[in-house]
Formats: sequence, structure tokens, C-alpha cells
Amino acid sequence: MSSIDVATIIDSGERTGRLTEAHEASRSAGLGGEIASRLQDAAFHSLEAHVIRVIGYDTPYPPSGLEEEWLPGLDRILDAVDHSFNY
Repeated sequence: MSSIDVATIIDSGERTGRLTEAHEASRSAGLGGEIASRLQDAAFHSLEAHVIRVIGYDTPYPPSGLEEEWLPGLDRILDAVDHSFNY
């Protein structure tokens, strides 16, 4: 994962006690799952909640008319952050 600054992300998680990951891929078999796993492993003892993923739904990518409903938007991201603080 040379193109991702994992050390900076882990540092942020250790300072805040929380990590929220947002990306456009679906849940299964995606790079985001691997990233979340590595972050969880590296910062486990510093986190107050598990790494929360805000992602596309675990379905095939939708046609263009439904794309906005499928992709993670601001409301879903803010709900995930709230969930993290209430964990």
C-alpha cells in the first residue's frame, strides 16, 4: 500500500480514538476492507470504537439514475461519525 499514507491515518486514529473510512466501492472483496483491516490491526489498542466503513451497498453498481442513492453521501458519512462517538 505504498500510495496510501497509512502511518498518518494511524496517527490520526491514535490521537482521536476513532477512524471512519469512506469510499465508493461495495463492501465485499474491495480494497477498503483491506485498508480497514490494516488500520484496525495497527491502531487496535488506541481506538475507542472499531473502524467504521461508509461505502456503497453490497450490490452490483447501479445504473446512472440510481447512482446517487448507492454512493455514500454526506448524510451517511455523518451518521457513521455519530455512531462512532456513541459506540
